[in-house]
Amino acid sequence: MALNFANNNSLSAITTLPASISGGAMTLISEQTASSSASLEFSLDDSYDSYVFKFINIHAGTDRALFQFQGSTDNGSNYNTTATTTYFQAYHTQDDTSTNLGYNDSHDDAQTTGFMNLITHSNAEDNEASASGTLQIYNPSSSVFVKHFISSFNHIYETDPANNPYSWNSFKGGYFNTTSPVTNLKFQFSSGNIDSGVIKLYGIS
Repeated sequence: MALNFANNNSLSAITTLPASISGGAMTLISEQTASSSASLEFSLDDSYDSYVFKFINIHAGTDRALFQFQGSTDNGSNYNTTATTTYFQAYHTQDDTSTNLGYNDSHDDAQTTGFMNLITHSNAEDNEASASGTLQIYNPSSSVFVKHFISSFNHIYETDPANNPYSWNSFKGGYFNTTSPVTNLKFQFSSGNIDSGVIKLYGIS
């Protein structure tokens, strides 16, 4: 069998991949823009094995509200799918007086049917404050396996009137403990509305 080698370290001349090689392309499926919205809901189907949500400048209408989500197995009639999660965090204050990286079991979920916090510390409602991040769910249409998901968010957390906000990075992973297809996801704040922000849903082939 002949072996082919690249003549230099650059592959810039390659413009397309063979059809047999998957590039893992992300396809934009839908996009919603919040405007004092109580919640935003998205439908999932079996078109893709993995779905990615991108959250861009999600702004809370109420100070110190927590950004949350839940799944539905009945096309959005109910959002109460049993789930278990784990959580860790990293944060740093603007004045450099407080930093942390660590596991925080007080924000885990054990077989909950309620809404789960993607941002586990309060999101400031200041005009310049917002949260941005990613949530990925794997094979939600499976009728065999539980549905795993992972998320990462960064937001401004303000704890006191001294105006010393944190850059707070939240990492959450878990699974919907059901073999029924998860057909929908809903996003909301623990209190008040989603004042503004964009959520984009992508499918990964």
